[in-house]
Amino acid sequence: MPVERIQPQGLPKPPTYAHVVRSGNTLYIAGQVAQDEHGQVVGRGDFSAQATQVFENLKKALTAGGGSLGDLVKITIYLTDPCYREPLGEVRSRYLSGSLPASTLVVVAGLASPDYLLEIEGIAVVG
Repeated sequence: MPVERIQPQGLPKPPTYAHVVRSGNTLYIAGQVAQDEHGQVVGRGDFSAQATQVFENLKKALTAGGGSLGDLVKITIYLTDPCYREPLGEVRSRYLSGSLPASTLVVVAGLASPDYLLEIEGIAVVG
């Protein structure tokens, strides 16, 4: 089965990985952080602003692969502090409803930049 690597419009262009890998009707979405298309941190110190940017980035990645947030079957969420669980739930409910994906929540000591408060990766099945 051929594999397609996709670098979506509106997301920064990483030199070492693809934001989306499509194999058949499955999309593997790389961990999304609160970056704009120029690689700048959005919402430094503001969890809700960062969570909103992360979900917007997930949406862009899924769209580029021919899917939508409703196609997510699994997400893994990495938080830098468990106190962010409640605001995460508030933002998440604006983006995910109905048939919810399987979900894992992990609290980590840090992410790729100390400015990032969360990261979300996903798997979607489209078509």
